[in-house]
Amino acid sequence: MPYVKTRDGTDIYVKDWGQGRPVVLLHGWPLSADSWDPQMMALADAGFRAIAYDRRGFGRSGQPWSGYDYDTLTDDLADVLEATGATDGVTLVGFSMGGGEVARYMSRHDGKGVSAAALVASVVPYMLKTDDNPHGVPEETLQQIGAGIQKDRAGFFRDTFFKQFFGVGYITSPVSDAVLDWATTTAMMAGLKPTLACAESFGHTDFRPDLAAFRVPTLIIHGTSDQTVPIDTSARAAAVGIADSQLVEYDGAPHGLFATEGERLTRDLLTFLGR
Repeated sequence: MPYVKTRDGTDIYVKDWGQGRPVVLLHGWPLSADSWDPQMMALADAGFRAIAYDRRGFGRSGQPWSGYDYDTLTDDLADVLEATGATDGVTLVGFSMGGGEVARYMSRHDGKGVSAAALVASVVPYMLKTDDNPHGVPEETLQQIGAGIQKDRAGFFRDTFFKQFFGVGYITSPVSDAVLDWATTTAMMAGLKPTLACAESFGHTDFRPDLAAFRVPTLIIHGTSDQTVPIDTSARAAAVGIADSQLVEYDGAPHGLFATEGERLTRDLLTFLGR
């Protein structure tokens, strides 16, 4: 069953590895489920069922014109859970943009079937800088993302966005050039419309009202040097707003933790799952 058809007819590509208690992993923008491969293998080897899928518009999934708001994206998640039979004892793990789907699922679908959650370098609770969210990202910065994509999408991703994403500097880099190339190629598999629309969604959706819907143990992991999703506006605020949460800060780490801190992230997820 490589594809699930959602309630609005969109084909969603699903990876389903291993057997056991289900762990559903939601990828970040603008990548695909493949970014979770090392963690999925470790989870399956440890006796869990690891499920990840390409968000609509990205990777191998369909690219409809609409549906890139978080309500629709979360309905997609609900449809994947139903189609795969992952309906009980589920742990949801959301990276970056995927954290928003976790939060909205907990409120919109009342956390149906979920027994635990993890937010990794997540955009939750609110990215945009406003008067009541002073640590957020300025609107001008978010607009620059869209402008860079429309001017030279491949160049913007390869030479600007992913270097910041993975913490690549002038002298040192936690990832190889091959990883930057892979990330760019994966990002270019997405449609231009979904890429822009999802950037609008994760940058402007306020998840603060969703935090009270987290009624399960929640692990929050974030790098202190994340320049893509600053920790003060995200993880630290989420930890305050989610009652049964544990915040783990990776000192000096950038945004792309699945690659730059992959082994540590895997260990922390397995420890949380085995609690």
